[in-house]
Amino acid sequence: MKRGPMLGALIGGVATAVLCSSTAQAAEWSDTSLGWRYGTMFAEPYDNKPDGSRQDISKNIISLTHSSGYAYGTNFFNVDLLLSDSKDPGKGTTDGAQEAYVVYRNTVDFSKVFKKDLSLGPARSFGMEGGFDFNSKNDSYSSKKRLFVVGPTMMMDVPGYLNISVLALFESNNPDGIAKRYEYKAHPELEVVWGLPVFSLPLSFEGYGLFIAPKGKNEFGQSTAPETHLDMQLMYDLSSDLGIAKKTLRVGAEYEYWHNKFGNPESQAGKGATASTPMVRVEYHF
Repeated sequence: MKRGPMLGALIGGVATAVLCSSTAQAAEWSDTSLGWRYGTMFAEPYDNKPDGSRQDISKNIISLTHSSGYAYGTNFFNVDLLLSDSKDPGKGTTDGAQEAYVVYRNTVDFSKVFKKDLSLGPARSFGMEGGFDFNSKNDSYSSKKRLFVVGPTMMMDVPGYLNISVLALFESNNPDGIAKRYEYKAHPELEVVWGLPVFSLPLSFEGYGLFIAPKGKNEFGQSTAPETHLDMQLMYDLSSDLGIAKKTLRVGAEYEYWHNKFGNPESQAGKGATASTPMVRVEYHF
């Protein structure tokens, strides 16, 4: 079983976490959490049953998440370790595949930079978002994705937060079977990210929506497709019930919808290119 790229991804994720934690020393606020989520209806492109229907995959996902606010904006960092069951096997084994997926975003708030009220209509402020994703997975494809993003952001005037961004995506990959890293065509993405309180209840509605344009031909010369990725959760704060600090322990239900996953159309990748996945989720904040 290959573990070199996985280890490299995890080392990179830890290094990024260290950088984030060091900047958090000057943060106006910060939050770090360990999380677990589980679902039985994940799917992967090209992973289909003999009759052509989607192969349902169970995954445990362990996450480390950090967010913080500083003088000019916010940082967000997350690393997921995704552990599949045997229906999504690792390369050269019947054991489930393992994947590390790292996300970092920095959002600069122009109202903080210029120290001016930039509110306009329903918008509280405007800014710029930049960051990266990278992953490593030890299945037969052996993804080594690298993605850089940048673009303008509109921050809506709501309780909690609601940010709408239009981003340029610059993606490459170097899976098994190709001689060198392949660069996809630069392509746009509409991103919506939210975290909203539910009245005065100890509940919050959180999530993101990504609407991604095709990225040209893939590394095997096939056309890619527009991608829709929605992930949302309703989280309950158990802390007061347990007599511990507010927002320390949260539990909830999560739902993910992912159509044409990673740009793979169903016409090529089969029904596994689209997932509709309910999950349970637990977070411990410290």
